[in-house]
Amino acid sequence: MQQNPPQQQLGIELDEKVAEGIYANLAMILHSHTEIIIDFARVMPRVSKAKVLSRIIMTPMHAKLLHKTLSENIKKFEGQYGEIKIHSGQHQTSKNIGFESATDRNMEEK
Repeated sequence: MQQNPPQQQLGIELDEKVAEGIYANLAMILHSHTEIIIDFARVMPRVSKAKVLSRIIMTPMHAKLLHKTLSENIKKFEGQYGEIKIHSGQHQTSKNIGFESATDRNMEEK
């Protein structure tokens, strides 16, 4: 019988500023063959510009693990609180505002 090595505990440090969090209602996702980049921003009514508040860069493997974990947590949330409704066009000033994906070409332009 093969034994699995004991799992090591990972301590997570969370300082006060980071613990406050950042509200974002816009995420732009760019990718290349080696990394996924997610830019988080906040769009406000009657403001034509959104500033990127945070950028997360990860490997495609870690992005897929994040996707899996988010999906599992959304299912748990909906099981407890009910279905999350998505209203198309709500709070959007153009077709490109919201959570969207970009191509390698867009990433190279940055």
